Amino acid sequence: MSKRTPKIGPAVQKERKRKGLTLEQLALRSGVSKSMLSQIERGEANPTFAVVWSLTQALEIDVAELIGGTSSQRSTVQIEITTGTLTPRIQSADGLCQLKILGPPRLAGQTEWYEVEIQPGGRLESDPHTLGTFEHFTSLDGDFQVQSGEVSVVIKAGETAHYPADVAHAIANAGTETVRGLLVVLYK
Repeated sequence: MSKRTPKIGPAVQKERKRKGLTLEQLALRSGVSKSMLSQIERGEANPTFAVVWSLTQALEIDVAELIGGTSSQRSTVQIEITTGTLTPRIQSADGLCQLKILGPPRLAGQTEWYEVEIQPGGRLESDPHTLGTFEHFTSLDGDFQVQSGEVSVVIKAGETAHYPADVAHAIANAGTETVRGLLVVLYK
């Protein structure tokens, strides 16, 4: 796995200035505090995907543009390709969980899919999404504990859990080896 993370701060600052916005104006548009924006621009804070999403919406750009662009190559048959090295990744604060964003940025908030990798002891927790949102998680090579609200189950390699994601939910490594899975989020 690549340890390289995209340099989001300079990209945010460049786009903000290109649009002629002050930190305060971008804070109002995005809902991200002025102090957090300043820290992000200086590279002193690592924003969550939700913060990145808010910034891209406020700046009216795609997530891919903010994190370094996609390497989408158009052929005559309209097949888009994003290289593995340019596939955006999100890492949990403790470093035990990593998500590769496999879906195109234009579908964020509608249909999203991720490759999930969780090290032993890792737990990917999520606040409730919008009402009616469902997640579908498939274990590729290990045991995962999947929790939705108060219900918790363990799934094994090859099994898929379908569950409401409009309540607090989590996916955790239930074993002693690093495990991978595929997550699809369908917003209503």
